[in-house]
Amino acid sequence: MALHLFAATTSQGKLRDFRAAANTHDVTIDPLPGLGAIEAPEEDGATFAANATLKALYYSSHAPGLLVLADDSGLEVDALDGAPGVRSARFAADAGMVDSPDANDNSDVWNNLLLLQRIAAIPSAPREARYRCVLALARDGVLLHTAEGSVEGLIQQAPRGTGGFGYDPLFYLPQLDRTMAEIDIETKLRLSHRGRALEALLRLLHV
Repeated sequence: MALHLFAATTSQGKLRDFRAAANTHDVTIDPLPGLGAIEAPEEDGATFAANATLKALYYSSHAPGLLVLADDSGLEVDALDGAPGVRSARFAADAGMVDSPDANDNSDVWNNLLLLQRIAAIPSAPREARYRCVLALARDGVLLHTAEGSVEGLIQQAPRGTGGFGYDPLFYLPQLDRTMAEIDIETKLRLSHRGRALEALLRLLHV
């Protein structure tokens, strides 16, 4: 019997990544029904795990009987002491550069610009960084599992590539000599933090 998960996200980029990873298993991932009508919880956790868990518990309590998948993910840059971290989607908004991290606006552009500005302000700043993702799975307000995935890379001095979303044009993979925005979806699935986190979660579910 196919496993059916419901993702508590409106991000088309995240849904695409999750579905690509799920395609190699007998798993279907769809957006949580009625998500837009549910008031979003405040993501005030200090870690990716805390935010993913609070979202999974919250949204699953609004969707009786469904297996609800929630994630929190972002970019950690060593030169910035791990920032933007849990504030990755709101990086520019926190700095007053945009009104909100709405997926329909140009927040990605401003987030990338601010990241480059912050790194440029640090002489000889190291470029090491990682994408990190924590997934939480819950049903009826009860946490079932959490899983994590990450991928190491370097921050480019300028954007490259038109694929992906978020910080992908700046996230360089030395082993491929490509940014995350320059690779195909199959390669991204194999390397991405979301793909790795979902693979880890599915192993816990014995899928």
